[in-house]
Amino acid sequence: MHASTVLPAAQLVVTAALVGWMITGFTHLPGRWLRWKMFCRATFTIISLTGTKDGRTEPVNVYDYLSPGSFILGPPQLQAIVSHLTDNGRYDRIDGHGRLLSATGEQPITVKDSHVAL
Repeated sequence: MHASTVLPAAQLVVTAALVGWMITGFTHLPGRWLRWKMFCRATFTIISLTGTKDGRTEPVNVYDYLSPGSFILGPPQLQAIVSHLTDNGRYDRIDGHGRLLSATGEQPITVKDSHVAL
């Protein structure tokens, strides 16, 4: 009977310790976004782009050009995709605006005349 009460108590202690560790993992790093240690070095871009070709515009989804399952998109990767789309003649220019999210916080990001700027 003693072993049957020790096991649930040990499970409760381990579960409480794990929950406490996960909660504190979200609070150590500065910034509003991505404070969990798993994401502390990741950079995410949320952006709306418009491509122009021969005077006509259409929305551009940069995530169509990432590898399957990939969702981390920083400024260098965004610039590489924008350059690829303009260099191969798909668009004359690409413009847009959005937000860059990282462990240091949130900041605006723009694409003007196919150049990424923070």
